[in-house]
Amino acid sequence: MFGKANENESLDPQLRGFIGKGVSLTGKMSFEGELRIDGKFSGEIDGTGTLIIGEDAMVEAKIRVDTTLISGEVHGEIEATKKVEIMAPGRMYGDIKTPSLIIADGSIFEGNCVMGGKMGAVVTHLHTNREIEAN
Repeated sequence: MFGKANENESLDPQLRGFIGKGVSLTGKMSFEGELRIDGKFSGEIDGTGTLIIGEDAMVEAKIRVDTTLISGEVHGEIEATKKVEIMAPGRMYGDIKTPSLIIADGSIFEGNCVMGGKMGAVVTHLHTNREIEAN
């Protein structure tokens, strides 16, 4: 994992950090590019890029990033300059400020959302085929 990569291996050049399952951190974190959390984090996160909250993650934080992708559980505030996407089985409890919010079927969002920005506000709720046919 931490050895020299083979020439044929494809590594994501944007991934700058990873907090694995079983790891618990508290404090202030900043990053550029992409950060993935699969463990526990409590505190503040500032970044220019994408924050990925994995399925096993538990995050309690004030988050300021470009994009947030949530599959785990988040408690707190998110301010994203580009978008927030809550994917099943993601759970978000708190407030969101972003110009684009995507909430997938099977995910949970309990809180308030303020939308706006240069590109305008966009809210998307992903439906299953059965829901579309029923409507």
